[in-house]
Amino acid sequence: MSSTLSPATHRASFALRDEQAARRMVDILSEIFFEDEAAIAASERPDGRWDVAVHFADAPDQALVRELVGNAAGEGIAHAIGFDTIEAKDWVKASLEDLIPVPAGRFVVHGHHDRGRVPANKIGIEIEAALAFGTGHHGTTRGCLLLLDYVLKARHPARVLDLGTGTGVLAIAAAKALHEPVLASDIDPPSVKLTRENAGLNETGNWVRVIRAAGFSAPQFAAQGPFDLVLANILANPLRQLAGSMARHLAPSARVILSGLLTHQAPGVVAAYRARSLVPVRHLAIEGWSSLLLRYTR
Repeated sequence: MSSTLSPATHRASFALRDEQAARRMVDILSEIFFEDEAAIAASERPDGRWDVAVHFADAPDQALVRELVGNAAGEGIAHAIGFDTIEAKDWVKASLEDLIPVPAGRFVVHGHHDRGRVPANKIGIEIEAALAFGTGHHGTTRGCLLLLDYVLKARHPARVLDLGTGTGVLAIAAAKALHEPVLASDIDPPSVKLTRENAGLNETGNWVRVIRAAGFSAPQFAAQGPFDLVLANILANPLRQLAGSMARHLAPSARVILSGLLTHQAPGVVAAYRARSLVPVRHLAIEGWSSLLLRYTR
């Protein structure tokens, strides 16, 4: 796997009162900045407060960063942001060193440095070259993994799709648990490449097939469907727009796990899918984010 080494790293850093505030800030910033723009990490200080550090590949717009942080945490925090330039390093790896293994049901998402900390009765998912949004530290990823664990206690879906795979966490989790082929898709070429690398890292390269596609436009969806289980950790608006296409690619009684939506957006997404004969089964809310499990009634 290639190293993400830049000539210099530009950093914005500030402190928040507690872990909840820090995790919420990481979630917000992860939604705003793309993976090739910034690496975001939070770590606890000896005094109980939490530091948030945002590592940028290029010099950031400081006024914009202050505005974004100020909107979420107040002008006082925004005014206290420190900006500096640090030595060349693998800034993605640096951001992950502050992250601890994250359990989610039978799954544990971890980095290379914590490979030995995965319990023997758990399924480890090693994700190295990724940011907090795709490693399991984001509430949407944890929610999806918990719902996947719930589904797999009662069902063994043979045809699985991870739509908008990102880093491949969900596809890898399903492949490791089921030992069945999983189709993973993303519109973003770097995400397709990264998912292939992570699938190989987790010895699921023979199970996880990764394609570049927008929505359900590629012929592989029809060829490998209809699907018994679909995982889609995207965003609320695309999820609503994909409801019709999703339903057309589902097998009878299929299960669908949706996330990437704020809690207040969940009713609108549920309504869009209910209109296509998908009814809600479970709703998890984690750190302000919703994850939905739906059942296809046709």
